[in-house]
Formats: sequence, C-alpha cells, structure tokens
Amino acid sequence: MHADDGVDCHVLVIGSGGAGVRAAIEASGYGDVVLVSKTITGKGGCTTMAEGGYNAVLSEQDSCGIHFEDTMKGGAYLNDPELVRILVSESPQRMDDLIRWGAVFDFTEDNKVAQRPFGGQRFPRTCYAGDRTGHEMITTLVERLDGLSVEIFAETTIIDLLKDGDRVIGALALDDKGGLVVIKADSTILATGGGTRVFDISTNSASGTGDGFAIGYRAGAELIDMEMVQFHPTGAVYPYDARGRLVTEAVRGEGGILTNTLGERFMKQYDPERMELSTRDVVARAIATEILNGRGTKNGGVYLDVTHLPREQIESRLPVMLEQFLKFGVDIRTEPMEVAPTAHHVMGGLRITPWCLTTLPGLFACGEVAGGVHGANRLGGNALADTQVFGKRAGEAAGRSEKRIKNVDARQIEVQQERLFCFRKGSASAPVVAKDLQQAMWQGAGIFRNATDLRATLAKVMYLPASDLKAVSARNLPECCTVQNMCLTATLICKSALLRPESRGAHMRTDICQSHDALHSPFSHTYISLKREGIGRAVSR
Repeated sequence: MHADDGVDCHVLVIGSGGAGVRAAIEASGYGDVVLVSKTITGKGGCTTMAEGGYNAVLSEQDSCGIHFEDTMKGGAYLNDPELVRILVSESPQRMDDLIRWGAVFDFTEDNKVAQRPFGGQRFPRTCYAGDRTGHEMITTLVERLDGLSVEIFAETTIIDLLKDGDRVIGALALDDKGGLVVIKADSTILATGGGTRVFDISTNSASGTGDGFAIGYRAGAELIDMEMVQFHPTGAVYPYDARGRLVTEAVRGEGGILTNTLGERFMKQYDPERMELSTRDVVARAIATEILNGRGTKNGGVYLDVTHLPREQIESRLPVMLEQFLKFGVDIRTEPMEVAPTAHHVMGGLRITPWCLTTLPGLFACGEVAGGVHGANRLGGNALADTQVFGKRAGEAAGRSEKRIKNVDARQIEVQQERLFCFRKGSASAPVVAKDLQQAMWQGAGIFRNATDLRATLAKVMYLPASDLKAVSARNLPECCTVQNMCLTATLICKSALLRPESRGAHMRTDICQSHDALHSPFSHTYISLKREGIGRAVSR
C-alpha cells in the first residue's frame, strides 16, 4: 500500500505490546480500528519479555491505599498522584479481565491468584505466571484481538504523525518494502513502548528505540521527566552478546541473595531493612558501587544466588531463568548467577491526562511511552498493570472521540518524501551511528551522572550524522528513521537530566550536594517540547 491509496479509520493504535493491544481491544467497540506494529503483533516490545509479574491488590491484608503509598514512595514522590490512584484501583479489575479471557496465572491451593513479594512493596501483591508473566498476558491479549475486527499492519514503521493545525489526524508509515503509507484517523494512540536501546546495555528488545518519544516530540507534544531512566539491578553480564538480558526481580522475590566477591551480602550496607527487596534504584546503585570499588567479578558483575532454595521451587517458579542460564553453562540450582545493572525502563514520557490525552488534540498515549505514572523510579510489577489499566482507558477515550473530516496537507507528505530521498543519498552507516550513540549514552548518562559528562554526551549525540544516514535500498529506510528517533530520544534524556539539579530516584547526580529528601524536594516534573523546556516547582506537601 502506498501514499496514493491511504487508509482511513476511527482509531489508529501505534504499537502492539500489552498497552497497544489492550487499547485496540477497547477501541474496537467504537468504530474501525487500525493497529500498526513495526514487528509482528505480540512478538516485539517488552510485554512479551516481562518475566516478573503484575501488581494488583487482591488480599484482604493489602489495600489500594497501601499500594498507592508504596508506589509514590518508590517513585520518589514525582508520580502524578491521580494517575497512581487510577493504576492501583483499576489494576485488580484488569487482572480479572485477563483471567476471564483465558490467561493462565499461578494459583494457590485454595484457588486464589498466587502473589509474590517484589521490591519496595509491603505486601506480596505481584501476580505471576512462573517467570513468563508478560508472555502469558500478550498471548491472551492477541488471542482476544484475533476475534475482533481490527485491521493489523505488521512490519510497518510509523515515521511521523499527521496534523491538521494542532490536531493529530493520523500518521505516515513505511511498509516492509519501504513504501509510504498514509493513515488518517479521528484519534491516534501512541503505545510504542520504551527506548532504553539508546544505551549500550539494555533489557529491551530491538524495537525499544524510543520511537514514540521522538515522534510525539516532533509533532509538538510535551514530554515530562525524560531523565528518569530505570536501570534494572540484575542483567546478565556474559556471554558478550547476552549482556543486559533481564534477570527477573522474581529471582530476588523468591529469596535470591546478592553477594560480592568477598562473600559479603552487601545490601546490608545500603538498605538493611529491605535488603535485596529494596527499590530498583537503590539496588542498582548498590551493585554498581560494589563493582566500581573492586568487589565485582572478573566479568564485571556481582553474584545472585538461589542455591539455598529447594530445587523444586527454582524449577517451578523460575523456569525461564533456569533455562536461560543453562544455555550460558550455569546451573542456577547449584551455582550463582553473575549480574550487573542494565538499562530497562523509561519512567518519563508524553504528558497525559487521566484519560491518556496528550497535550495535542487527537493524540493519546499509554504504556511506557507515557509519563507520570511511575515518577522517578518504577516498582517492579507496576508496568504490566500500567499497560492494562491505561491501555483500556486510552482505547475507550479514543474510541469515544468524534468522527471528523481529516484534511491532510500535501506538504506534510512531501516533507517526508524529501527526508526519505535524503537517506538514499546519505553516506553514514545507521548501525555505526546507533552503536556510537549507545556507547556515548552508557558512558555519560548512565546510573551516576554529572553536568560535565551530560553536556559532553549531549554534544556527542547532537554531533552524530543522523541526517546523513544511508539507506542502501528502500527496505533500509525504516532503519534510518529509527536511528534518527534514537538520537532524538537520547537528546531528550540528556537535556532533561541537565534540567534536574538534584538526585532523585533513578536520577543520581554526583556533582550536586542537597539537603532535601524526595518528599521535600522543591522540584516537580521536568518538561520539554518544541515550545518550551524547564522544571516545575513542587507544591507544598
């Protein structure tokens, strides 16, 4: 399909992870829905890779109020309180949806959904399907989607949004052959996932390139807290091509312990009360500090040990981890894993209302591409819940929007055609530019930050020849667009990091001494758009 053909729909959903598929399911009850995925629906993105679980208050001892408090504290009080209230109050209902649609979660002997403890939470509220929770969820969602009249364009890459004045009226895409596709929509939902592939070591799949952040920014949407990048404490460190591969928090939830090469259970020095189940920002910095101080392994990690647990528990509750490490030549039943921090999740993103509307009319956002839910540090288990709670809300709100006459300015299409033409005449290798970007971001905008390194990294990123990328054939055009998006997303992260003059949550500034804690911070969200950038002041608590 090419530009002259065009597609017209009521709701366009961009992204086919947990949030996008849930949004499409909900929107399908209101009119024609088109779902666009740059991968195969349900196969790309982070949901299918998410292992640990889904947070929902299901026990009588727990409460939504406590879940709210844990989430706000874990997020260093940078979360939008209304978005958090929605997350904790509606996640049990969305869990019911999944089970009703056939998702197979682990159950207790008395026929209740099993829940395990996760970091920063006072009660075991993380529902799970072994250590393949996300895979079970996305399989269920895609099966549900298959029964609905949603048109799916797989292996199709959105390259920019279409606008009529300030209103978003659809998007331009490239199909798998590099042909331009015009998609007009009354409402558009960005559910493109995260962007930690801008870092050299990341848990994200190849699709986690920050496309939604960049596409939204170029269209004029405002983004918040883009400096807040979560580094998961435990990623694989070897072999080389497996660096960063997620070692689920479920390992620590099941009782795994962290030790350095001296045999010390070092979390006693960093959080003696919560130990390995401290929040991810604390555990990641603790591991990084042990390694930097020479107490790490020769492969650049620390030990994560479950050998004291019963073999049956490891085999039944951590089957993916067991299989993964056996492929690496490590039997976690008898020897420890080696782990180190890895870029994992972007807590910032497009500014949204409780019904997922961005600052641009006609554009909605949900899932990891949206900001405000997780604040400065996400609790493990809250992201999968986020996809379902706000995926449903985005689909419903977009579905209820009015049908409109959509006037596409031909100049918008011409601009993109010129962009694509430049790629055919370019000279820079897209993979080389991407690798240079990833290494610069890992070295200068990682777990520990300072203004000097951030400015140097920003200069490197902005110097990269993103406008001179070469597409050998039409099929390489999407790759060039993706690398441009990576460079822009990295720029947003660095600029936002420089805007926040404090250490908070996942954002650790080693060059700033501060007397306030997160609860008493004078600062609120950073914000960045084509029109303005800065940092808000906190309202008194």
